[in-house]
Amino acid sequence: MYALAQLNLLYNYLSSKKRREECEKFNLSNPDEIPYVTIQLPVFNEMYVMDRLLENISLLDYPKDKLEIQVLDDSTDETVETTRAHIEKLAATGIEIKHITRTDRTGFKAGALKEGLKIAKGEFIAIFDADFLPNPNWLKRTIPYFKNEKIGVVQTRWGHINRNYSLLTKIQAFALDAHFTLEQVGRNCKGHFINFNGTAGVWRKECIIDAGNWEGDTLTEDLDLSYRAQLKNWEFKYLEDVETPAELPVVISAARSQQFRWNKGGAENFRKMLWRVLKSDNISTKTKVHGLLHLLNSTMFLNILIVAILSIPMLYIKNEYAHLRDYFYVMSFFVMSTIIFFVCYWFMYRNIYGSGFKKFFGYIGMFFTFFSIAMGFSLHNSIAVIEGHIGKRSEFVRTPKFNISTIRDSWKGNKYLKKKLSPHVLLEGLLMIYFGFGLYSAFIVGDQGGDFGLFPFHLMLCIGFGYVFFKSLSSKV
Repeated sequence: MYALAQLNLLYNYLSSKKRREECEKFNLSNPDEIPYVTIQLPVFNEMYVMDRLLENISLLDYPKDKLEIQVLDDSTDETVETTRAHIEKLAATGIEIKHITRTDRTGFKAGALKEGLKIAKGEFIAIFDADFLPNPNWLKRTIPYFKNEKIGVVQTRWGHINRNYSLLTKIQAFALDAHFTLEQVGRNCKGHFINFNGTAGVWRKECIIDAGNWEGDTLTEDLDLSYRAQLKNWEFKYLEDVETPAELPVVISAARSQQFRWNKGGAENFRKMLWRVLKSDNISTKTKVHGLLHLLNSTMFLNILIVAILSIPMLYIKNEYAHLRDYFYVMSFFVMSTIIFFVCYWFMYRNIYGSGFKKFFGYIGMFFTFFSIAMGFSLHNSIAVIEGHIGKRSEFVRTPKFNISTIRDSWKGNKYLKKKLSPHVLLEGLLMIYFGFGLYSAFIVGDQGGDFGLFPFHLMLCIGFGYVFFKSLSSKV
């Protein structure tokens, strides 16, 4: 079902390219049409990127008398003072910028955004996380779309300033690019629910208030508010052609904390939104199906882990009980799901890297590397998903930032990195051995010289769990 939904999104994505969409827009050359904008920068202990963020935001090209910047600083370290000093320096140049701090971090990021909203002057609220670097013309390319009073959010595509730093960053970029092309465009162009991605987007203030304001009861407050807003009939506008550069996590522990938050938050929102979506009278059945599959995105990891673990016993059962073989042959039909993903992601890859035989062969390698490492994360992400579905609460753990954009930059010595190994790492090492046994089993099962039908699957699992295991160990050295 999930693969077929992706195939439908691919069809939507390709058909959207054939349409020219005319939208009414504010004429920003007319001073009377320029709306007041508030930029919110929710930050927490951002020693390595804070100066870069503030300098970049100060370069945004928008009339100073129609712009305010709120630095929503929940930091608990020395960056509070250095940030304050930098803000005072920028304020002296005529920029309206405020340093807003809280002693009580209730609601974490959602709480900080809500606190800032109380005093925000802007009719529109642009939000950037600390590792994002919008181009100077960013507001001029996004704000005009709000002339349509039904639009509650304008979301832009994430770019990656350190895409080629390592295999880990390449894999993360690959996954995010699929989301920001196929999924966001494929849903948005047909009026299905999409999500504000927590950063690099603009909200209409009235939309936030009407949808019930920010809530901190899930780890993905952005997905939560997005669904509540769309259930209230607000429209979202996704701009694939507006890229907002950002930094990807370069250390596996940072990627782990980000993945855990996103996947647990997705499961929490499924739990929170399921009946609201199903009971809604103002959205189509197709939009409900896409919406629920969207909320179940992270639960795919749990399904992958279950199928993977059961695949080795299944290999022995198939070869021990000959009368069951036909059943297993029929089940192999589900390999089609991998083929569908392969086709869907190729269009995304081609869009970014270009086409041709050389690019296609590069894509084959990247696709199977991505699939292997994604499967290697399945234990970690499944634990997050289970916690989300059973309602276990946990603290919002921010992703450490590094200020890394080239291979020469080093992440070692970052004070925000966790010093302890995740307890899940040992289990990932055991799963690597388990799927190594699956590879060995292919040669010895049955009486027909082995069974290699699951060999590629077990090879990817062994490589994936091995990569996550050894990378987690080496990042602590």
